[in-house]
Amino acid sequence: MKTTVNISLRGYIFHLEEDAYERIKHYLDDLKRALSNEENFKEIIDNIEERIAELFRRRLSQHKQVVNMRDVEEVIAILGTPEEISGEEKRKEENRKNASATGTRKLYRDPVARVLGGVCSGLSIYTDMPLWLMRAIFVVFAFIGGFSVLVYVILWIVVPEARTASQKIEMEGRPVNIENIKDFVKQEFETVKKRMNL
Repeated sequence: MKTTVNISLRGYIFHLEEDAYERIKHYLDDLKRALSNEENFKEIIDNIEERIAELFRRRLSQHKQVVNMRDVEEVIAILGTPEEISGEEKRKEENRKNASATGTRKLYRDPVARVLGGVCSGLSIYTDMPLWLMRAIFVVFAFIGGFSVLVYVILWIVVPEARTASQKIEMEGRPVNIENIKDFVKQEFETVKKRMNL
């Protein structure tokens, strides 16, 4: 019999074995120390916690409702350790290689570059096709029988929108780890700054 600890992580309640709780607590504390000098510290940590909650939820089922040490170690292996942050350039190169080797892209609707539902922009990211070309294809087929309108509506309903940082990173085919989350948050803030300066 093991003692469990209840925690709330990004709005979800998790039951962790005591040793697993201690491990994830120390991991998050180490991350906070390693990232404390970052300009967007709070947003980066929030996105990392959101990713941890997402990975914990994937490991639970009707028959398994407690996160154990093995689950925590697997999550840490996916995200990476705070020590890996120091080798930033090497890590980025490995991420690029891993993304192209594994082909882990997921199809989402892109809320950033959307005109209607983000279907064309999501497909253009997924297929590496220029956005203007993807939109042109849909427009041409809309005039030739209207087939693409039906396809667009179906995809709008079926394909989920990329709302979280994890989903937006997966949409680009990059691994969802500390470094990519950090880069994503920085890019988002730069985009917001540019829009505000216009």
